[in-house]
Amino acid sequence: MTPQNSSSPAGSRFDRVWRNARLATLDPRLPGLGLIEAGAIAVRDGRIAYVGPETELSLGAGEAGEVIDCEGRWITPGLIDCHTHLVHAGNRANEFEMRLAGATYEEVARAGGGIVSSVMALRAASEEQLLTESLPRLDALIAEGVTTIEIKSGYGLDRQNEAKTLRAARQLGDLRDVSVRTSFLGAHALPPEFKTDRAGYLSLLIEEILPAIAAEGLADAVDAFCEEIAFSPEEVAQLFTAAQALGLPVKLHADQLSNLEGAKLAAAFGALSADHLEHTDAAGVAAMKASGTVAVILPGAYYFIRETKKPPIALFREAGVPMAVATDCNPGTSPLTSLLLTMNMAATLFGLTVEECVAGVTREAARALGIGHEVGTLEAGKWADLAIWTIERPAELVYRMGFNPLHARIRNGH
Repeated sequence: MTPQNSSSPAGSRFDRVWRNARLATLDPRLPGLGLIEAGAIAVRDGRIAYVGPETELSLGAGEAGEVIDCEGRWITPGLIDCHTHLVHAGNRANEFEMRLAGATYEEVARAGGGIVSSVMALRAASEEQLLTESLPRLDALIAEGVTTIEIKSGYGLDRQNEAKTLRAARQLGDLRDVSVRTSFLGAHALPPEFKTDRAGYLSLLIEEILPAIAAEGLADAVDAFCEEIAFSPEEVAQLFTAAQALGLPVKLHADQLSNLEGAKLAAAFGALSADHLEHTDAAGVAAMKASGTVAVILPGAYYFIRETKKPPIALFREAGVPMAVATDCNPGTSPLTSLLLTMNMAATLFGLTVEECVAGVTREAARALGIGHEVGTLEAGKWADLAIWTIERPAELVYRMGFNPLHARIRNGH
């Protein structure tokens, strides 16, 4: 990919132009992936000023500060990982080994494993330690073309450590050229000190921790884990009511292990997304369609915990519910830091098409974060977040395993 002019004269019509490219725009007004052969993208002030056929972009002398020949490579929107627990301390490889040797979940828990082990590790770690441990995970995703990532809290489970997690997540966006969206997941599990006082912890969440997180501007959304081993629909509804009163949108871990009608609950609150969804039924799908809630598909967790119940992909497809795809990077059930491999898993395990997979990590992932008006497609006016690939066809992004064809990652036009 060859720069043809590295100067940036004042008053140039465009700061930068990528030409001789094949584009997968994901523009919803175009069919499929919104493909444009022999295309070009022009950028001004970090945003896309033109995207379309190169023949329709006439450039006079000095009208572009820099012109880059893509040599026929493909350009997609920058990838978006819309569901992660990236900031955590330590790992749970020992539990993985115990399960392989035949230990049950209860036996692992009695040995000090499970989410409690992640809570204790995070509470013992400094913010600096969290950054040190989290950066390699983030770098792995960035190296595959990720330009936006969502990071949840949920391993602190008290005011100090939930805030510490979210501050670390925000700092990752300062340390790397990546956009970070944060979700407050205080309703992830009961902390050890509230093991026998569910009502007490819920009150603490709603009356103290959530308002403090909101006041400090640490969360872009509020999430919860709605499951029999976590929080009931009634408890989640109380939390979501409080979140919306503070002006925060909501998301939900829903119907992963059983059908507590989490998808319907998320839809009732106009949630940005409902995630996992293995046990969602037709009524839940219909509710999500009516509310515009995105289904976030997480094949990494399904694979890692050897789940057998698949999410109702055919029902989502038939109803027209948008489907995003994400890594669910976390230490216990999806230690996955490859969005490319996640796409392959979504295709092979759940039957998503190439189009659905690529849209799932771009356009629909942006929608799941409530930022589809800014990123996720190649359209004029949006931020110039691009991934440039050395491939012959978009299917290669889903087909390959353990191979990274990224040629260049562009964020905000740079």
